[in-house]
Amino acid sequence: MLRVSAMQNATEIDLQAINGDADGAAVGIEFGRELMRFAESVASRDEALDQHRQALLEAAGPAVLVDAAAVAANFQRMVRIADSVGIPVDNMSNELGQQVRAELGIERFPSAGNSVAA
Repeated sequence: MLRVSAMQNATEIDLQAINGDADGAAVGIEFGRELMRFAESVASRDEALDQHRQALLEAAGPAVLVDAAAVAANFQRMVRIADSVGIPVDNMSNELGQQVRAELGIERFPSAGNSVAA
């Protein structure tokens, strides 16, 4: 979705930000580094969460922090529900989807087993 949104808005992005690349996160996304570090901390529940939350607050302000926290929480909820019931990713044969999955190495994650390639 990020790639398609960026293409529609003529915004350059680096998808490697999704894999934790701080330099990639800074490409085309305001506060990208701080957002990526915050999201990574939320997802991994690491001890640096307070530090990354504070860095995002200082860089972007309280409104962005609240939005980022809400999106992260909602994403965690949706992914856990989908993984727990085994909902597959839609349209696995789509060329763009295959390209993005290959570029990001998505198949390395255990939950990839819930999706059957068409």
